[in-house]
Amino acid sequence: MLAIALSSTLFANVFINGAAFLIPTLHEHRGLDLAHAGLLSAMPSIGMVFTLIAWGYAVDRLGERVVLALGSALTAAGAFAAAATTSIILTGAFLLVGGMAAASSNSASGRLVVGWFPPDQRGLVMGIRQTAQPLGVALGALVIPWLAQSHGIGVALLFPAILCAVSAAVSAIGVLDPPRPSREQAPKEQLANPYRGSSVLWRIHAVSVLLVVPQVVVWTFTLVWLMTDRGWSAASAGALVTAAQVLGALGRVAAGRWSDRVGSRLRPIRTIAIAAAVAMAVLALTDQLGSPVAVVVMIIASVITVSDNGLAFTAIAEIAGPFWSGRALGTQNTSQLLTAGIAPPMFGGLIAAAGYPAAFAACAAFPLVALPLVPVTSETATHTEKPGRHGL
Repeated sequence: MLAIALSSTLFANVFINGAAFLIPTLHEHRGLDLAHAGLLSAMPSIGMVFTLIAWGYAVDRLGERVVLALGSALTAAGAFAAAATTSIILTGAFLLVGGMAAASSNSASGRLVVGWFPPDQRGLVMGIRQTAQPLGVALGALVIPWLAQSHGIGVALLFPAILCAVSAAVSAIGVLDPPRPSREQAPKEQLANPYRGSSVLWRIHAVSVLLVVPQVVVWTFTLVWLMTDRGWSAASAGALVTAAQVLGALGRVAAGRWSDRVGSRLRPIRTIAIAAAVAMAVLALTDQLGSPVAVVVMIIASVITVSDNGLAFTAIAEIAGPFWSGRALGTQNTSQLLTAGIAPPMFGGLIAAAGYPAAFAACAAFPLVALPLVPVTSETATHTEKPGRHGL
């Protein structure tokens, strides 16, 4: 179940984030400026915003298997359609539709993992599942820029289309929904709305929104920064982005294991927020000075800025419980991906107006704002330390 959850989300992320690796081709060969190319690359993320909560509701009602199989199939269809057109407008429209379908993997795969593992292992296994995002970015960075520059945007988009079609078949055949009580037998507290009477979930959502900004900026613009600002080739830049994303995946696993050992999902988030602010500030300084050290700092920032996602995701699933976790995870991803849709064009415009150092410096402020919003551990301890193998 962990392998299927990981692969289905990884392939969806090749599609979702792979559009960012079309930016150099769109900029150099199609004549789009960075703001417009960034907007096109954000179309899958914007599409996800419209459907994440609805897919979460579907998971709560229909189960993980149905949602993973159906959503992956629809994502593949959107990617094939985007690959078949030469119109930038239609490409953007099909990327939007594909993103609406790709939203299915987030809540369904998260619930699948949390439902099959006990509380003292969830941080680690969710960290492994959360490697799907950086590994998806890494795989996209390795393949999509080369395909786009060598064979065009249409051929490049066939790559995620084929991956998502395979994912649909595997999910339909292999997924087993985790055991959970029926709604008729469940206690009232599990059926109650977890957003009423407590600010914990709202605060975690707010923290995650703020922390996702530097993450999105790093993974969206690293490739084009290396190529246009540092003079790297597409192959070399893609290889570095791939390596950084692999390291980021390992960072998520380590953060998940860390949370299991300390018995808290939220305390590590505070430390990660401080580290993210420092990393982005140092990146801004070294890039302003033109130092080659900036490339190393960019790799470090790529690791740090993605490390908190699995922790917040696990905490939300545990707090929301078996009958609300789909919608809660959908809300979490909606807020993050709305930010992911807004940030690329905004920061693309900032880069065009003031340069990369100014954009990196601006990113350093977001984790600092998030820091005081992280709920105290004691506020969520009764929710996150529930005994029992299949508490969710």
